[in-house]
Amino acid sequence: MDIQSIGIVGAGQMGNGIAHVMALAGYDVMVTDISQDALDRGMNVINGNLARQVSRDKIAQDDMDAAIARIKTTTTLTDLGQSDLIIEAATERETIKQAIFEDLLPSLKPDTILTSNTSSISITRLASRTDRPEKFMGFHFMNPVPVMQLVELIRGIATDEETFKACQAVVAKLGKTSASAEDFPAFIVNRILMPMINEAVYTLYEGVGSVQSIDSSMKLGANHPMGPLELADFIGLDTCLAIMNVLHDGLADTKYRPCPLLTKYVEAGWLGRKSKRGFYDYRGDTPVPTR
Repeated sequence: MDIQSIGIVGAGQMGNGIAHVMALAGYDVMVTDISQDALDRGMNVINGNLARQVSRDKIAQDDMDAAIARIKTTTTLTDLGQSDLIIEAATERETIKQAIFEDLLPSLKPDTILTSNTSSISITRLASRTDRPEKFMGFHFMNPVPVMQLVELIRGIATDEETFKACQAVVAKLGKTSASAEDFPAFIVNRILMPMINEAVYTLYEGVGSVQSIDSSMKLGANHPMGPLELADFIGLDTCLAIMNVLHDGLADTKYRPCPLLTKYVEAGWLGRKSKRGFYDYRGDTPVPTR
């Protein structure tokens, strides 16, 4: 299947990044969200990130202008129906994702491929709620999308080879690398990454180290570019907690039990960078540890 048009559900952190790289690679892109304000914010981010690439001589000004011209926005979900490939990048809640796919179904072309950018939810289960489980798969970008080189491709139990190859070709056209993952909770990256972050939160919770000492130890002792608590704030503590709950529920192993301190931060609304407070306080000029 020759994919030329991409529909993206969600203009947030992941959605606008996906739109950015797709348009830059030459695809016609349509992005939808629940409000015009959300779409405007997403387009502002795309403009800013493309301008930064121009200033660093990563792309030419003509490339930026052409990419922006390829992106259209709409608040009407069903406008995406004529796209060759749809990537759902909404909130990491299964009920929301299921509702989006159910609302899309009546407007889809027969050969439209449906995908989800979910970082942990069962692709097989999401696919089973659609009319095309063979044309459904996981298309998991890493954050921030324009920078990170990996895309996890996750086949559900019914996904056919043609769908997988078509998505694999899109990843190659983006200049990124695809990794094929089986449809088990959290796939590859988050199956390994999130328990490490959760263990860092336990290390803080048990008083083994402070926020600063834990992050410094992993940056300098394990050569990680970001400390695990700094990274958790960047990802969003609510997302980290949601993935840990998927791992805990899906694998029934106590080693995936979310740390109570992570739950407490989320309950407080301290979600990391996006809420200005998490393991660090971002309301000043310099992030300050909150513990």
